[in-house]
This record gives sequence, structure tokens and C-alpha cells, in this order.
Amino acid sequence: MQKEFEIIQANMGRAIPGQSLTNDPDNPAPYEQAPKFNTVDEASKYLWDFITEERKYVSIMKGINKGIPVMDFVKVILFNEFVNGSFNPDLMMMMAEPLAFMIIALAERLDLDIQVTDNDDVDEEEEMFGTTVEKKQLSELKEAAKSSRIPEGYLTQEMEEEIRNLPDVSSLLSPQGEPVDEGPVEKVSLDQEGTQAQQPSAPPPQPELPPQQPTEPEVQR
Repeated sequence: MQKEFEIIQANMGRAIPGQSLTNDPDNPAPYEQAPKFNTVDEASKYLWDFITEERKYVSIMKGINKGIPVMDFVKVILFNEFVNGSFNPDLMMMMAEPLAFMIIALAERLDLDIQVTDNDDVDEEEEMFGTTVEKKQLSELKEAAKSSRIPEGYLTQEMEEEIRNLPDVSSLLSPQGEPVDEGPVEKVSLDQEGTQAQQPSAPPPQPELPPQQPTEPEVQR
């Protein structure tokens, strides 16, 4: 996962020198083609089905239970989906908050302690692919994690019903505060088949994102 983040930090928002001369126009990478999804509703349904697939669901909940921040999962899932051609960069950024609320809702169902960022007690900025996440958004996510209340509009009625019918995986989670003997959970190695996502041979460039709207002074991986 660290390598994936290094790719994001080093290449997102920049063109790779000479890439336009080396790419095969007859065999474009997935992220160079039209995206599979163009609206928030389409992307939300797809991401919900993705994270509630049994193997991915268990893997994510194990990670949350071990203290891996929600935003770590959000970044890696969205980046992998961008590389696979699911979203364009604008929609990828727009899906960060809905996906975070989905993961929080799943973790709340199991009564897990939820960490949104690396340090929820400190009012620090969070970055995603070179863009600062609005502090208001982070504040709402942290409040939802503490209060067990998901704001209206992020979960459809169908999603809420599916949450109640998800399998009980409590027995698969290590008791909190006790040693874990199964090694570290891979932070979202989540590809379409539930296996480890392969790094792209060449890091994808990201088209220039729209200018970030000014955020309110002072309030927040």
C-alpha cells in the first residue's frame, strides 16, 4: 500500500515525461478511456456493492478493527478504481465523502471503534491526491464515527436494508485490545476479484483538477 501512495504523491497531477510518445494509441490504458461511471448515483451503487462483497467486507472491517483509518481505505479504493477506468479524476474526488460514510456505517453496525484519519484528536489537514480535504467534511465524518449517525442522503433505503442483512462477521474480528496473531491486514489490496490489485506498469497521469474552493479557516489519513 505504501508503494501505491508513493505513486499517487509522485505522479497524480503531473504528466509523465515522454508518455504521449510511448503510449500505444491502439491499446490505451483503462484510465485513458471513457470512464465506466459518470454520476455520483452510479458510482455510489458500484462502490457499495464493491465494499459489501463478502471477502472485501471482512477485509475492510478487520482493518478498521485494527485501527486503520477510514480515509486510508477511501484513498486506495478510489485510486485503484481510477486506474481501472471506473471514474475520471473529478468523480473520484467527489466520491471520497460518500465512500467514507459507507465504510463508517458498516463499521458502526459491528460496534467497532472507528478512526477516520491518522489522528482524529488533532485538527490537521488531510490530503487526497494532492488536494486538501475540506475541514468541514472531515469534521462531519468524525462526528458520524463518534455519534453513530450517518447524515441523510449518503445511504439509500436499499443500502440500509442491505446493512441489516449482511452476515455477522464479529467472530472473524480479533477482540479489541487483544494481540492479533494473524499478521497485518493488507490495506485494501482490493481488486475486482478480491485479490491483490496489481500496480500499473506506468503510473497514470491525472488530468488537472478544478481549482479547490476556499475552505473555512481552521476546522480538517
